[in-house]
Amino acid sequence: MTSLSTHVLDTERGAPAQGVRVELHRDGELVAEGQTDVDGRIANLLPGLEPGVYRLVFHPPSPFFRRVELEIELDEGHTHVPLLVSSYACVSYRGS
Repeated sequence: MTSLSTHVLDTERGAPAQGVRVELHRDGELVAEGQTDVDGRIANLLPGLEPGVYRLVFHPPSPFFRRVELEIELDEGHTHVPLLVSSYACVSYRGS
């Protein structure tokens, strides 16, 4: 089974980014979407994903970054993809 979680941290405020819209696309189609909770997290964006290439799209609370898009390849198991964002910088990594 393949699963995906994410969280968004507002590094400028030093706090989780609540209410950030996150979309998951595969082969040009939107397959899931959600909003980060009070802790800036989405625990499982779409249960029962198939392994493959996806686009993870964040709409962060930044006056500069209107959209942050990552192309990721999901294998069997769980993948966690955090986004750290401020007004003029962002970074992502494969979490554990």
